[in-house]
Amino acid sequence: MKTVFFTGATGGLGELCVRTLSKRGWQVFAVGTNREKLGELEQLPHVIPLHANVRDMNSLKAAKENLLEYTNRLDAVVNFAGISGFSSLVEGEAISLMERLIDINVLGTARVNALMIDLLERGQGRIINCSSTAGWVASQPFAGAYCASKRAIEAYNDSLRRELMFIGIPVIKIQPGAYQTKLLSGIADEYLKTLKSTTRYQTVLRRLKFMMDKVLSAAGDPQELVDTVIKALEDKHPRLKYRKGTGFLMYLMSVLPSRLVDWGYRTLLKYPWGKHEHKERL
Repeated sequence: MKTVFFTGATGGLGELCVRTLSKRGWQVFAVGTNREKLGELEQLPHVIPLHANVRDMNSLKAAKENLLEYTNRLDAVVNFAGISGFSSLVEGEAISLMERLIDINVLGTARVNALMIDLLERGQGRIINCSSTAGWVASQPFAGAYCASKRAIEAYNDSLRRELMFIGIPVIKIQPGAYQTKLLSGIADEYLKTLKSTTRYQTVLRRLKFMMDKVLSAAGDPQELVDTVIKALEDKHPRLKYRKGTGFLMYLMSVLPSRLVDWGYRTLLKYPWGKHEHKERL
C-alpha cells in the first residue's frame, strides 16, 4: 500500500483529495488543524489523522512520531496547507498578514519537506508542492502578499527539485487557478473588510469588485484539481509541473508588457493618471 503525508487535509480541497486517495487504496496520513474534520476523515479506510500545524515544527515532529508507529517510509509528501488573502500592502494589517502567508504557504512547506526527507529517501518517494496561478502570472493589486508567497514557492520548488534530483526524489509543483472552495468565499469577506477600512482606495476597490466577482463566478469544479493531484501522485513519469484552471485573462496578462497591464488597470478602474485616490474624491 502506498503512503502519503498530506498537509491541509482539513481544508476543502485537501479533504476531497484525502477522500479520493482513500478510495484508491492509499494510506493517507492526513494532517490538519481542524479536529472535527480529522475525526470525520478517521472514519475513512486507510486514513490516519494527525493533528499538526505547519507553522509549528514541534507539532510536525510529534506528527512524524505518530506516523513512525505505522511506517518508516513514504511514497509521497503533498503540501496542500495554505491560505489566501486580499488586502492592501500599505494599509491595515498588511505586514502581519504577509508574515502569516509566508509562514504558512512557504515556511510551512519547507518545514514539512525538511522533516520528512529521510522517509521519502527510504520509500523512493516524491514531493508535491502546491503553488498557484498567482505564482507565475502578472501580480494583481490587493493580492500582493498572496502573490509573493506563491512566487516564493515557485523559486523554492525549482531549487529543491534541482537539489533532490541528485538523490532520486522528484519534486513536482501544482499550479491551480480559482476553484469553488471556502478559500474563495473567504476572499470576498476580506474584500469587504479592506473596503471598510481603507482611507486611500475606496473608489478603486468599488470599481475592482466587478473583476473580482467575475473571477469568483468563473471558478472551476474542485474535482478537476483533485484529479490533477492524483495524476501528479500516480504518474509513472511525473511532469515538473501540473497547471490547471488558469483563466484566459490571467494568462493574457502574463504575456502582455507590464506597462500595458498597468494601463489596463488604470483604464478599467478609471483611475486618474498620476493622482492619488484622495484627490480624486475632492
